[in-house]
Amino acid sequence: MKIIDSHCHIDRLNLEHFGGSIESMLEHAAELSVREFLCVCIDLENFEDVLLLAEKHDAIYASVGVHPTSCDCLDPTVEELLKLSSHDKIIAIGETGLDYFHIDKDDSDWQRERFKRHIQASNISGKPMIIHTRDAKQDTIRMMQEENAQKGVMHCFSEDWETAEAALDLGFYISFSGIVTFKSAQSLRDVAKKVPSDRLLVETDSPYLTPVPYRGKPNSPAYTYYVAEKLAEVRGTTINDIANITTQNFNNLFMPNN
Repeated sequence: MKIIDSHCHIDRLNLEHFGGSIESMLEHAAELSVREFLCVCIDLENFEDVLLLAEKHDAIYASVGVHPTSCDCLDPTVEELLKLSSHDKIIAIGETGLDYFHIDKDDSDWQRERFKRHIQASNISGKPMIIHTRDAKQDTIRMMQEENAQKGVMHCFSEDWETAEAALDLGFYISFSGIVTFKSAQSLRDVAKKVPSDRLLVETDSPYLTPVPYRGKPNSPAYTYYVAEKLAEVRGTTINDIANITTQNFNNLFMPNN
């Protein structure tokens, strides 16, 4: 069985919790059948660290982008995103999107312009987008529609079925994180039942959002296993089935030519 963590921040893990090295963290993950990882970039200042991880480890891939809440940082042009994404191990554009929880909607013209540039870079490069949305679902979907966003994933999905359906209609995938294991997340589990099998992904967003049974402790890419396990329960299938489906979906979205 192989599970892929489609969204994690390995460069931000405290490796002391996992034996003190990337290698020990990868071994820990393999024990739970988590064997490949997409390490997601959130600012250009740390892009080289993310890329280096991907260059050094066959099982790690990377993205390039600037998170919607990253302020006082380098703000990329479309041309810069295209140049940085040309590396073979860079398989996605993002993390990008809109976040009105941390930044007021009325003071977010720059955030929307940044999102627009990422959409353009994705469309030109043909590499899928990784989209973050928080308290901004209507504007996020509207911009995806207006800018003709062509492919990607709604990562760490925590919205309603209407938002999921709108993203699915645009050809996007839906990725579930440890939130789906939380006791308070029944409405999200109801959404998870409905997502078509060929659009489903799993992730940890580690080091954030640790799933049950380790909630409250440091998160690890290994714990993608528990996200897949919960989805299997919710959808009335086996974890092996979820592993196979989400691995195939990851390859279809991020590495269609392999």
